[in-house]
Amino acid sequence: MNGALRARELGVNARCGRGLGVRLQGVSPGPPNRRVSVSGFRALHTHGCAGRGAGPLILGAMPIDFERSSIDVARALIGVGVFVDGVGGRIVETEAYDQADPASHSYAGHTARNAAMFGPPGRAYVYRSYGIHWCLNFVCMPAGHGAGVLIRAVEPIVGLETMRARRGVDDERLLCSGPGRLCQALAIDHGFNGMRLDRPPFRLVAPEQPVEVAAGVRIGISKSRELPWRFVLAGSRFLSKPLPTVREAA
Repeated sequence: MNGALRARELGVNARCGRGLGVRLQGVSPGPPNRRVSVSGFRALHTHGCAGRGAGPLILGAMPIDFERSSIDVARALIGVGVFVDGVGGRIVETEAYDQADPASHSYAGHTARNAAMFGPPGRAYVYRSYGIHWCLNFVCMPAGHGAGVLIRAVEPIVGLETMRARRGVDDERLLCSGPGRLCQALAIDHGFNGMRLDRPPFRLVAPEQPVEVAAGVRIGISKSRELPWRFVLAGSRFLSKPLPTVREAA
């Protein structure tokens, strides 16, 4: 399959966000995501982990089923709180990847390096980019498929001084605005590869109020660059890069 990969060839369409709690520009929305306030995240992340056992990971009242497509999950994660050992914030930027996508690590098949990406779903896939930066992904689709969501940016909310010490910068907009930056700020390395997202040290917290999700093409890749599989919190100051154009997801 060449770079002209279409979303429908992966069995998804403009309705694939329905019921997942997102408001996507240009796509008929389902029930909206909910936004939790900064103080709300500070309070909520201290409680016990909500997800237990098999099936969808329950984030408060909103389930995120990691067995769904990476496009579904990438949308649904916008606005969700992610904390590692109590440090973290709100996810504001994601990118979807699938085995049928030439830009995906799983495109060439199962290897020792990408094994975690093939499941089971609801786990972390952590890899080093260009031999320098760690990158955090959430594994999607049934075991054996090979799909995931790259967490590209987080709005820092809890543990800012810890993040500043780890990153060596003061500007909160530079703490987690990029996959390498957020892994450094959250102290994520290859030791997190394959860990369950519904167990410590991870903690995911559902948003409480509607968020607006915008879609655009992915960045930093050389293949399948035309696919609008990058999702961001509209108007966020904490993105890795501004969204140049808003496009309807296929």
